[in-house]
Amino acid sequence: MEQIVPSILALLLGIAAGVGLTILLAYIKGNGLAKKANKMIEEAKKEAEKQKRDRILELKEEGYKLKQEAEKEVREKKEELKATEDRLLQRESNLDKRDEMLQKREFSLEEKENHLLVAQKELQSKSEKMDEMLKDEMNRLEKIAHFSKEKAHDLIMQRTEEEMAQEIAEFRKEKEHEAKLTASEHAKNLIVESMQRYSEDVATEQTVSTIDLPNDDMKGRLIGREGRNIRTIEAVTGVDLIIDDTPETIVISSFDPLRREIAKITIETLIKDGRIHPSRIEEIYDKVCKDMNNKITDLGNEACSSLGLTKMDPELVNLVGKLHFRTSYGQNVLKHSKEVGELCGLMAAELNENVMLAKRAGLLHDIGKSIDYEMEGSHVEIGVDIAKKYHEDETVINAIASHHGDAEATSIISVLVQVADTLSAARPGARNDSLDNYMKRLEQLEEIGNSFEGVEKTYAMQAGREVRVMVKPEEIDDTKAYKIAREMKEKIEAEMQYPGTIKIVVIRESRAQEEAK
Repeated sequence: MEQIVPSILALLLGIAAGVGLTILLAYIKGNGLAKKANKMIEEAKKEAEKQKRDRILELKEEGYKLKQEAEKEVREKKEELKATEDRLLQRESNLDKRDEMLQKREFSLEEKENHLLVAQKELQSKSEKMDEMLKDEMNRLEKIAHFSKEKAHDLIMQRTEEEMAQEIAEFRKEKEHEAKLTASEHAKNLIVESMQRYSEDVATEQTVSTIDLPNDDMKGRLIGREGRNIRTIEAVTGVDLIIDDTPETIVISSFDPLRREIAKITIETLIKDGRIHPSRIEEIYDKVCKDMNNKITDLGNEACSSLGLTKMDPELVNLVGKLHFRTSYGQNVLKHSKEVGELCGLMAAELNENVMLAKRAGLLHDIGKSIDYEMEGSHVEIGVDIAKKYHEDETVINAIASHHGDAEATSIISVLVQVADTLSAARPGARNDSLDNYMKRLEQLEEIGNSFEGVEKTYAMQAGREVRVMVKPEEIDDTKAYKIAREMKEKIEAEMQYPGTIKIVVIRESRAQEEAK
C-alpha cells in the first residue's frame, strides 16, 4: 500500500508536469503566430497604401491627359469657328461688292436704254422724213412718167416671169437634148420599162376547196357516230370541214393552202378506201404528209430547173417548193417568185449583169413567206436569215432585204428585183385588188391632167405607163407646154403611188379645117 501511494503521486506529478509543459509550449507557439499575423497585416497595409498612391498618380495623369485633350479640342473648335467667321465675313464682303457692281450695271443699263430710246426716236423721225421724201419723189416720178407704181411693178413682174419661164423651158429643152446624147443610160431605162412585156397566167387562189362525193350517204360516214370522224379530221388536218345541204359535195376551208391540200388528199383517199374511222384517218394523214413533202421537193426542183438554177441546198429547195402553197392577195407566191426570176434574168441580160445571180435573187426574194407563219418576224427578215443560213451570195441577201425598201439596194440586181417584184404584183389582175387600183390610177392620172388650165383632153395609155395631154394651141405656147409637163410630173409624184415610171407627153398642134359645100 505504501509502495502504491508514491507511485500514484509520481504519476500525478508526471501528468501535472506534462500538462504544464504542454500549456507552456502552446503559449509560446501562440505568441509566435500572433507576431507573424501582425507582421503580415502590417505588410498588407503597406502594400495597400502603395497601390493607393500608385492609383492616385495614375488617375492624376489620366485627368491631366483628358484636360490637355479637351483644351486642344476647344482650341481647334475655336480655330474652326474663327475660320468660318472669316469666310462668312469674306462672303458678305463679296456679296456687298457684287451688289455694288450690279447697282452700277443697272444704272449703266438704264443710261444706255435712255440713250437708245432717244436714238430710236431720232431714227424714227428721220425714217418718217425719208418716207415722206421718197413718197414725194415717187409722186413726182409718176407725174413725169405718167405711170403708177403698181402698174410698173406688175409690168416688171410679168416681164420677169415670161423671161424666166422662157429661160427655164429652154434650159429643160437643152438638158433633154444633152440627155439624148447619153443614149446608154436612157436605153437602160427604156429596157427596164419594156420588161413588163413578160406575161404569165394570172394565178388567183381561194381559201376553200370542194370535194365531190359518190353519194350523199358518204356525208354521214365522214361525220361518223356522234361526229367523231369529222372532229378527228378537223383536229388532225387543222382545217374546217363544211358539210351543208349541197348535194354530193363538201367544202374544206382554211387560209393555209398547204393544210387545205393535205386535208383534201386525205379525205379523197379515205373516200376511195371506204374505211373511215379515227385511227385510219390518222394513218392516211401521216402517209399524205410524207407524200406531200416529196411533192414540195419536186415543185422546188421544177422551179429551179425552169430558171436554170443549180447548186442549191436541198432544204432551201424544199422551202422554195412550199411557196406553191402560199398566196399573197390571191397570187400564188411560187408563180410570182418564178415570174420575178424570169423578169430579173431578162433585164440582167439586157444590162450585161450576171443573169443566173439575178434569177436566183428573183426566185428567193420572197423565200421568207414559206415559213413566216411558223415564226416571229416579217418575211423580209426571215428571208435574210434563211439566205445567210444557206450561205447565199451577198447580192442575193441584199436583194431579199431591200426588195420592199427596208434596206438600201447595194447592186443593180437588187434594184432589178424591186422593179420585177413591182411589175409582177402590180400588173392588172395579178392580185385580187389590183384591177380596182389600176382603174383608179388611170382615172386619177386623167383628172390630174385635166386640172391644168388650157388642157383640152387627157388620155392615160399603156396601162398607166404613159399620159398624153392635148392642149389648146391658141392658149398654150411651146414654152407653157414644157411647163405643164414639168408641173404635172411633180403633181403625180406628190399625189400618187404607182409602180415603175410614168411618161408624160404634152401635145400642142394646130389644125386648119374647112368644109366644102
